[in-house]
Amino acid sequence: AQFLTPLTLQTLSKNPVATDLFNLISESEIGHISLAQRAHLLLIAPATANIIGKIRAGIADDMLSTVVMASNAPVLIAPAMNSQMVASAAVRENIEVLRGRGFHFVEPDAGELACGTVGPGRLADVEKILEMARILLTEKPLEGKRVVVSAGPTAEPLDPVRFLSNRASGKMGFAMARAARRLGARVTLVSGPTALPDPFFLTTVRVRTAEEMFSAVSAAAGDADVVVMCAAVADFRAKEAAPGKIRKEDFDFRVELAPTVDILETLGKEKGSRALVGFAAETDDLERKAIEKMRRKNLDAIVANDVSRADIGFESDNNEVRIFFPDGEVRELPLATKDGIAVGVWLALNGKLLRR
Repeated sequence: AQFLTPLTLQTLSKNPVATDLFNLISESEIGHISLAQRAHLLLIAPATANIIGKIRAGIADDMLSTVVMASNAPVLIAPAMNSQMVASAAVRENIEVLRGRGFHFVEPDAGELACGTVGPGRLADVEKILEMARILLTEKPLEGKRVVVSAGPTAEPLDPVRFLSNRASGKMGFAMARAARRLGARVTLVSGPTALPDPFFLTTVRVRTAEEMFSAVSAAAGDADVVVMCAAVADFRAKEAAPGKIRKEDFDFRVELAPTVDILETLGKEKGSRALVGFAAETDDLERKAIEKMRRKNLDAIVANDVSRADIGFESDNNEVRIFFPDGEVRELPLATKDGIAVGVWLALNGKLLRR
């Protein structure tokens, strides 16, 4: 109330701010009970040592602690306090006890604190808190499933400063990984070189070359229920990468190429009971090429999109796809954000492949 007044929060959020424990919203509604019953999720950010201790002890003497006590909604707590406080035995014990009761926490980050010291205790990144909120608010049809997703391009070296690659941004693969995590799966994301930050609350393995991606995907796929290859793996590499930078004056404009490992085809020969899903980025004759690729590589499904379209091509935030299955069924997902498309793909795959 000293840093941000209720009036400031109400003005910025365009929503009423509740502070009075005994405020009557209407003749028939008691404020804290009404708020508790309406909530789908309770988010406490930043959470002080005091409010964490109150919740653990069952104290309900103000609006916030009373709403928590009266609600059946999941509670997400993001602590923020001095480093010594966050590391204290009392706070750690309170957090662990609340975790045991089903409360959820996003631990604080390290950095410069309001008291002037540097260390753990500052409020976690807002995007991290929001991602956990999304996870908690999403139904879990993939609960218990183990998922591996590949994303991005690969970069095959020509010399120490040049490489062969492609325009893949990794956005679709990262969206597939995030969506699987929100839907309840345990996710490993294997990513080639991209400008995207690691997604929160899943395992990310960074690689550069096709060979490195093959090794990482193979290692992660051992106990997977499904492997989804979104990555645009380079088809070719230099047969021999130059040990030093190739000088322009010495270059004869010829590079001998060799094929890279075909990760999808190799996994298709050894997939066992796990489902294997590929992606096809095409510029023409999409259906024929996607189905041919699915059959040739022994896939359980393939997701195809037309990258010649500027609105859904490489680097775009949107996509529009068709999902082909070996039995001839086709699912079409209309234009949407890549996050939205990813959810649609997972729901289609779950209904068709992952319940078997």
